[in-house]
Amino acid sequence: MKLHEHQAKDLLSRYGVPVPSGGVARTAQAARELAADSGGRVVVKAQVHAGGRGKAGGVRLAFDAEEAAQAAQSMLSKSLVTAQTGHEGVPVSAVLVEEMLDIARELYLAVLVDGGTKRPVVMASEAGGVDIERIAEDTP
Repeated sequence: MKLHEHQAKDLLSRYGVPVPSGGVARTAQAARELAADSGGRVVVKAQVHAGGRGKAGGVRLAFDAEEAAQAAQSMLSKSLVTAQTGHEGVPVSAVLVEEMLDIARELYLAVLVDGGTKRPVVMASEAGGVDIERIAEDTP
């Protein structure tokens, strides 16, 4: 089963884990409204099943509702090409618009199935999730 970030955060919040407030937008107008409801300072994130979104332009900071709408418009109905998608990319049909937080510490946690062993693997890193493949290789 694959979950988008917004789905995982919904699940976590149901069990008391604090997550940033926000919502899913499928149009630039919806992103504008979500950003305005959050005070304007938001992060707009493409909801696709692929890592490397930030480096590919699929994660953008917006400092007002109009910037959020522009960021959403630049992602929606387009393909996002990351190191994990290949040159064809994956279509973006939704973005997560959530409040921008000051980050004191970033952690990464994933549960995935190792294709070779066909067993679950838990990956955790105190270095965050950017370049997690390199981090796992360099400091297993």
